[in-house]
Amino acid sequence: MTEETDSWAEVLNRLRRAKGQLAAVITMIEAERDRRDVVTQLAAASHALDRAGFKIVAGGIHQCLTEGQQGHNPALSEAELEKLLLTLA
Repeated sequence: MTEETDSWAEVLNRLRRAKGQLAAVITMIEAERDRRDVVTQLAAASHALDRAGFKIVAGGIHQCLTEGQQGHNPALSEAELEKLLLTLA
């Protein structure tokens, strides 16, 4: 496996975790569980999504640095990476 494949695998794991957490939130709401518990689970899902997004941006930064060192034009410009990062903020 390449480093990029490993990175995407980590992103997919985080997204699957968030998917499970979101499904749990829906089940909790349908069961009329305590709001504190629902919000706690929702926060965990949100955190997992944020981490996935940051992992994607980090992979883009790594790709730019690697390609820049090899003399290639990076796939994303510095401005594009900054915009992606700020989108997650």
